[in-house]
Order: sequence, then structure tokens, then C-alpha cells
Amino acid sequence: MLTSDAVKTRAREIGFDLCGIAAAEDHAQLPFLREWLDRGYAGEMGYLARTAERRADVRAVMPSARSVIALGTLYNSDRPYSTEVSDSGEALISRYAWGEDYHRVLGVRTEALRDWMVSMDPSIETRVYVDTGPVQEKVYAERAGVGWIGKNTCLINPRLGSWLFLSEVLCSAPLDSDAPGLDQCGSCTLCLDACPTEAFPEPGVLDATRCLSYLTIETKGAIPAENRAELEGHVYGCDVCQEVCPFNSGAPVSQDPAWEPRGLFDRSRLATLWRRSDADLRAAIRHGAMSRVRVKRLRRNLAVAMGNSGADDVAAALEQEPPDADSLREPLVAEHVAWARRRVRRT
Repeated sequence: MLTSDAVKTRAREIGFDLCGIAAAEDHAQLPFLREWLDRGYAGEMGYLARTAERRADVRAVMPSARSVIALGTLYNSDRPYSTEVSDSGEALISRYAWGEDYHRVLGVRTEALRDWMVSMDPSIETRVYVDTGPVQEKVYAERAGVGWIGKNTCLINPRLGSWLFLSEVLCSAPLDSDAPGLDQCGSCTLCLDACPTEAFPEPGVLDATRCLSYLTIETKGAIPAENRAELEGHVYGCDVCQEVCPFNSGAPVSQDPAWEPRGLFDRSRLATLWRRSDADLRAAIRHGAMSRVRVKRLRRNLAVAMGNSGADDVAAALEQEPPDADSLREPLVAEHVAWARRRVRRT
């Protein structure tokens, strides 16, 4: 017989750090997505609007859903936070993108849990998602007691912090639900105050169009000129609002080799990345989360970060053309390189 306790035990055996269960119901936080979209906070992420109705309730995705098994995986690596890096020549890359592609790794693990569930009860219907599906996973994770949605909109667990990948199994079995996560942010506003671009119009609400993660990852065209200086050394994403969170002070470190930084992105310097050929960069981001931006946008981001850096080796590298770097001929990249060179020469 499939039980909540058995599911949680099996999830731990597979390697998940957290597992909770929520009922597939009309939770109060779900309708806010529509208001958030209407405010224009999604920017170019049109897929969110196209799937808004499905995201309003998992039963729109799987009508037979009765339970949502919410899973959390710690990905924190033993490296300094970006807010602890004083060298302006170091490339700042979001922690979640350092290792293997979490969609693939967690897809395999979440499907293994699903397969076990079906082996225990062949009559159930299931569906697996790892970040890419039309599911408001943080809402269901909070309802499942995995953590709570903080003022920085990240899911926070009181023991593990917020360095968590989320995945879920939708299930037609009416499993016992857990108590919802309890908000423990209190009066703290460190995440809101530390945001480099003031991207939080109010606690728990993110204007994605101002977020450095959006600007470096989701923006397909030019990064707005008024935002470029705010990127500082950020090449892919931004973790500042998580790094200052008290629940991430001394956060546990994952021992999973999947999340260890891959060679080229282990505290790399901007100049080192810039001097690499397009083929080298393409190989480095393959099979990782950074493959989303591809080489052209990675060069664009590098150019902006280099323009913001005051490091001597970065200024020298920016004046050079890397070997076999056809991406520099792309108008999008060329415009950002020209901006960066003008900025460096003025300093």
C-alpha cells in the first residue's frame, strides 16, 4: 500500500533532502500569479502568460491529481558567496548553475521515485516536473511543509536555507498531507535592502524585469543601458538576496558531486573566460543550466561585466579578440563590447 511515510522514506533513499506532501487543492496563493502577470513583472517571459490558466491549479494539468509530492534538493557548494568576493576581476555566476544541469539530474531521480510509487500501486496516475512544468512549485512546496516563501520569493527551509532545487510528483492517490511551512522571516528585510536593482516593489513580490537574473538570462536582446552598471561582475544570474538571508548563514554544504563547480566556472576570472574560443565556451556550458543563454548571450554578459570591472587584466583582455570567436561579429555582442570598451577607457 502506498503511504505518505513510505513515499518520504523512499525519497530519502533516492537522495532527496526534503520531501513533503500537499493536497491538490485551491490554495490561496495560487491566484496571485495572474495579478503578477498583469503588473507586467514577467517581462519577456511570455510562456508564463500562455500557461497561466494551467498554472492556477495542478488539476488543470492532471485532472486526477489528489496529492503533490514536493521534493527539495540541497545544492550549496563550498565556495564563497558573491558578496564575499572583493576581486572585481572574478566572474560572478549563480550557484545553481555551477554544476550539472539540475533538470536532467533531478529528472532522473524524481522519475525514480515516481516509478517506485507506481510499482507499489499500479492503479495510480502520476506526472513528474522539474522546474519546467506549469506548476507553481514554491506554493505547493510551502503547503507541503518543505519551507516557506520568503520576502525574496525563494523557498526557505529553516534547517537547510534556500539553496534548494525543487521538483514534484503529481499523484492521483489521496496521500496524507503535511502541515504548511510557517513563515519565519519576521521583520527581517535584509534581502530586500541588498537587492542591487531594487527589484522587490514589496515583500514577497519580484519585478523580474529589474532582477539581474532576468537581465542576464531571460533578456534576449540588448541589456538596457541604464541597467548595465548594476550588473557589476554578474555574468549569469544573481544570488545576493539569498546570500544575505540569515537562514543561509553557515548553510549546510551538499556532498553531491553533481553540484560541484565544473572546471571553467570554478571561481573563474572574467579575463580567462573572455579569452576562450566560442567552441571552448560552448563545451563548458553544455549539459549545464548555463546552456540556456548560449554563447552569444554569454559573450554579451561577459562584455558588460568586464566594462564594470576595474581589474587591469580585464581591461587588457577586453581590448583583445579571442581566437575563433565568431560571436563577436554578432551585432548584439558587438554593441555591448563597444559599450564596455568605452566605459573602461573613461576610467
